[in-house]
Amino acid sequence: MADLEAVLADVSYLMAMEKSKSTPAARASKKIVLPEPSIRSVMQKYLEERGEVAFEKIFKQRIGYLLFKEFCENVVDEPVPQLQFYEEIKEYEKLDSEDERLQRSRQIYDKYIMKELLSSSHPFSKKAVDHVQTHLSRRLVPSALFQPYIEEICSSLQGEIFKKFIDSEKFTRFCQWKNVELNIHLTMNDFSVHRIIGRGGFGEVYGCRKADTGKM
Repeated sequence: MADLEAVLADVSYLMAMEKSKSTPAARASKKIVLPEPSIRSVMQKYLEERGEVAFEKIFKQRIGYLLFKEFCENVVDEPVPQLQFYEEIKEYEKLDSEDERLQRSRQIYDKYIMKELLSSSHPFSKKAVDHVQTHLSRRLVPSALFQPYIEEICSSLQGEIFKKFIDSEKFTRFCQWKNVELNIHLTMNDFSVHRIIGRGGFGEVYGCRKADTGKM
């Protein structure tokens, strides 16, 4: 009987894993409902009082970054190529292998630095250029190789573009999500619980599926 229960638990867990991979969040059994856009006035005041309506605070949050990126891509009249440069640097920073970093750093340099230098359109400082060129010439590729560029990209984005973002509907959506974040109270009813997948000093670990997103 115990063996049968273990098999059934395994089947339930595997089915949940497959469902997590294939079921869109929109079809999940319990959806997140955003508050009305009018919540913006209350949330903006709340966030301002806590110093959260600042570029570095919003840009470093996943939802804040995605909404700011969407604003730059779909609302701003002029292109904002810095974001693509920024994302490629962030992907580079995740690489563990020095060989991979060496190859990827050269690709980034050729695409975003050398190409613009040749056309005299590189908007970044000579200090940032020299930093990267010196390291590449010595085949030194630390994860923070492009950090001077990260700092200058952020500096260029937190001016007029960020002010327009704060005045936009994208910031309203950010306020809606922050309100959800503040009011979320998770209980066991928010999860479907499956088999035990491990035991340790702090107790048992269960495989669970989130009801509103369908994710394991």
